[in-house]
Amino acid sequence: MAVLGVQLVVTLLTATLMHRLAAHCSFARWLLCNGSLFRYMHPTEEELRTLAGKQRPKGKRERWANGLGEEKPLSVPRDAPLQLETCPLTAVDALVLRFFLEYQWFVDFAVYTSGVYLFTEAYYCVVHPARETNIAVCWCLLAVAFSIKVFLMVTRLYFSAEEGGERSVCLTFAFFSLLLAMLVQVVREETLELGLEPGLASMTRNLEPLQKKQGWDWAIPLVKLTIRVGLAAVGAALGAFLTFPGLRLAQTHRDALKMAEDRPGLQLLLHANFLSPLFVLWLWTRPIARDFLRQAPLGGSSVSLLSDSAFDSARLWALLALCLLRLLVTRPHLQAYLSLARVRVEQLRREAGRIEAREIQRRVVRVYCYVTVVSLQYLTPLILTLNCTLLLKSLGGYSWGLGLAPPLPTPPSLADAAPAGPERDSAQETAAQIAGALGSLLTPLFCRGILSFLIWWTAACQLLSSLFGLYFHQHLGGS
Repeated sequence: MAVLGVQLVVTLLTATLMHRLAAHCSFARWLLCNGSLFRYMHPTEEELRTLAGKQRPKGKRERWANGLGEEKPLSVPRDAPLQLETCPLTAVDALVLRFFLEYQWFVDFAVYTSGVYLFTEAYYCVVHPARETNIAVCWCLLAVAFSIKVFLMVTRLYFSAEEGGERSVCLTFAFFSLLLAMLVQVVREETLELGLEPGLASMTRNLEPLQKKQGWDWAIPLVKLTIRVGLAAVGAALGAFLTFPGLRLAQTHRDALKMAEDRPGLQLLLHANFLSPLFVLWLWTRPIARDFLRQAPLGGSSVSLLSDSAFDSARLWALLALCLLRLLVTRPHLQAYLSLARVRVEQLRREAGRIEAREIQRRVVRVYCYVTVVSLQYLTPLILTLNCTLLLKSLGGYSWGLGLAPPLPTPPSLADAAPAGPERDSAQETAAQIAGALGSLLTPLFCRGILSFLIWWTAACQLLSSLFGLYFHQHLGGS
């Protein structure tokens, strides 16, 4: 208890310190607002009136003195050479945007979670506690729950739209993801080593004594089937959530490449970021990942480059590196999205007739007002993958070092968890049985399987939706 108190105090001090720092410099605001780089474009009123061939409107007294009523709506030719002015996006401007407060709170909480996890890992390296609750796991679980909440909040926008077909697109991808998730679960571990089979075997082996004691032998296959159906449902939900983030990523990727034509280094980072989900899928494909590195062909013989434990640690570091890469190219993607205002104005030049000036301003401002939603669509998969990776290390019994992994902790036995003696009442006995059942359910092997499936499936949904978005914007968007 004393050691747990020390860890709790360290965690609270860390969170308080990061909160004080965020009060002066919020990471979310810095990521979204920078006066020298991040800019949005808007048409000026003077330029619109010059294109329309009108002067500045007179005051009310002058119009009534000349016998004039209210001024007619200002209209300009659609093919007018309209030039948009760039303006830096500041925190004050972003405060009026929809979901900005939710965006700022969510991103800052993710930063707090990473800081708490780092301090907790350092504490575990120094103290080496034997049995102690890892508080950083609670923070990571909350970050995962808040990621799902953000997904629901953003997806609700598409389901509330009456027109546009966004709802049908989400439902189509959800149904396709449900079928694909069920197919993935039947792939053998020799090909796709997600660890679902060993995890379910470990869970059922630990729950079997309790089920036999209660006479529930028939429930063992039902529990495994329920977990697999639940994973398929979660996969369908993630497929629907990641549909439009993937489509948006494909669009901003193409636009960011055009903006970085004279910067080959940035183009390389953008391509690597776009293909990062494919690399995540490769990490769990056993024949071309673990088996290849364990028995790499060299001449006429095979050489072992990494052991199994070293490969597991290297996979965790690779996931962290890919998350950092996505974070580094956040600003080029968001800047490419804001440049859509110029694209919309250029599309007007290919049309005939006249258009109201307010309609031009509305089309341009609509891009700016949606920037926080695009930021959430870009960062939420990153935060979800990052926290699932941290949970995979902590709950799965892995190590950050490339040496031998620590032995897996033994789950509490149901026989030890059950109270012994007639002095215990039925409530205490039931509570002990529930605690023993939960402890035997959340084994390290089971957590490895579930978290590996979530990480792998998130990357698969991102890759499928982004590739479809790339095809759509290149071949179908202009038709």
